[in-house]
Amino acid sequence: MDISPDKQNINRVFSDTAYYIDFYQRDYRWTDEPVVRLLDDIFFKFKEQYARSEALDPSLETITKLYPWYYLNTYVTNEVDGRTYVVDGQQRLTTLSLILMKLRHMAIHFDSKLQGWIETKVGGQHGYERHFWMNHIGHRETQKAIFEGIELDEVPVDSGITAQNMVANYRIISANLDRELRDKRCFETFVFYFLNRLVLINLAVEQTDVSMVFEVINDRGVRLRPYEILKGKLLGQIDKIELDRDNYNELWEGRANAINAFKDDEMDAFFRFYLKAKFANSRKEGQRFDGDYHREMFSPNMDKQLGLLHKPAKVKAFLKGDFDYYTRLFIKLREHYGKDQNKFRGMLYNELLDLDAPFHLVLSACTQNDPEEEEKISSISYEIDRFFTLLQIQNAYDSNEFASALFEISAKIRGKPVDTIRPAFNEVLKETIASRRGVQEAETLSYSAFRQTGRLNLNIRFVRYFFARIDEFLAKEMKVGVRHPMRDLVTKRGNVTGFHVEHILARNDENLEHFGNDEERFEQQRNRLGGILLLKGKDNISSNNEVYSQKLKSYANTLLWNETLRTDSYKSKLDMRALMERHNLALKPLEQFGPDELEERHRLLYDIVSLIWG
Repeated sequence: MDISPDKQNINRVFSDTAYYIDFYQRDYRWTDEPVVRLLDDIFFKFKEQYARSEALDPSLETITKLYPWYYLNTYVTNEVDGRTYVVDGQQRLTTLSLILMKLRHMAIHFDSKLQGWIETKVGGQHGYERHFWMNHIGHRETQKAIFEGIELDEVPVDSGITAQNMVANYRIISANLDRELRDKRCFETFVFYFLNRLVLINLAVEQTDVSMVFEVINDRGVRLRPYEILKGKLLGQIDKIELDRDNYNELWEGRANAINAFKDDEMDAFFRFYLKAKFANSRKEGQRFDGDYHREMFSPNMDKQLGLLHKPAKVKAFLKGDFDYYTRLFIKLREHYGKDQNKFRGMLYNELLDLDAPFHLVLSACTQNDPEEEEKISSISYEIDRFFTLLQIQNAYDSNEFASALFEISAKIRGKPVDTIRPAFNEVLKETIASRRGVQEAETLSYSAFRQTGRLNLNIRFVRYFFARIDEFLAKEMKVGVRHPMRDLVTKRGNVTGFHVEHILARNDENLEHFGNDEERFEQQRNRLGGILLLKGKDNISSNNEVYSQKLKSYANTLLWNETLRTDSYKSKLDMRALMERHNLALKPLEQFGPDELEERHRLLYDIVSLIWG
């Protein structure tokens, strides 16, 4: 490896070299904190010495003699086909170029003869065109407007985040320099200091060494994310002519921008899901991708499977193959995750339960350009909901066991047809339930396991979700609209608009007597799913301690499941009778509510659960 270090002051850094932003580099991402820190660094030594020598005339000789040089950091470049690319350090170099633009404007303000010199540090002339040494090709209009002194509110920033940050940071730089450089003498002294005594080290590296150097030497202002380093390690293996011709960088950037639009640095989540889906058969194997997965991808073991280390042909095939397809698939999943729609409705259920499992399992089941892609998305998202719910309502859920079970399922459905998905889930579901109960075999759903399930062994969000699904089922079967959006039922918790758990059996002497005045039995029984329902805000508060006959009145015009307790819900309701006959459901009004009615109601819920999740 050949690295050539070169100590340069800013006068030399910005003299006759146009710096192109390499594909390794991110957008200009610096915000106020690193910019202010850089300005503090620059002014620290200057102000200290200027206070001692303020009366001296500004000159190169004075600055060289009295002002110590100050090291700003390193920047890395490599030269390809006559162009100098910035591999690392563009955040700092771009900020320094903005400082130079501000100094030019101040030179005009002070009528300083240094104006021409400063202008040559911002850019140069090439034929008819003026170019900037920091050559942000896609953002030249922004650079040009700042250079020419256009009002910042009128500077175009539609080219992207780089342009937006240039304008925002120029505001910070402008305010800072106006505050520090109040007169012409101070200003000109600072210009000599800035250009001659501030030093950077340029590391010029060979093309073959760029990705390694890029990973090791990171801009201290904003740490690179794993996917950004991975980009350098992959694209750095491709010849620049092929890179431009076949649009590999555009492919990467397009997908990264689309995925990160959902959430900052979501691209890292994509790679972790992809690697776990394709290369992990157990939770332990999957955990190696939770950290620096970009390093793990090039480990000896993974290289046998991926083959991306020093193999440009494999890298190109990966980008045009797996990367292209699975990023598109991931974007599709993210677009539907939590969306209230009929297509891929399971993705709404998954999001409401805060389950990210579909990203793992769909990527596992789908092969490149899978003809069953949509069927697999639909099937897997429903099965995840079913798997999670049946564990919850049968007291068989454990978060660690659930996480491990997903990897077992992933291994069973990886690249398999859609008709293998339900059997794979069922097999792991039965094994998990049996393990939790300490028995040899178990069914996917049994009343004995469901019988005591209730508020005391389920978290409140799941209880709200459970009854939201019950109401959705009733609305669909009765061909009526739901009373409230499912998301509201699950997530809203305010005193007015939120939904809360209502005990059908209020705590009073009459109800306690139904259970032989046994406090423990009363609490356990009234918290069973058959003994609770959801009420909205003040409805819940107002009915809290009422006797059952009064509670029935408050259930009118609430949720469909609540109204099935009331006689008027059955009068002349053909759709209700059709529902009961179609599914043999023992729905009926209950004029009183005690232990027998609670058991009846709980059994009815089990029958509906069997229809939804059985």
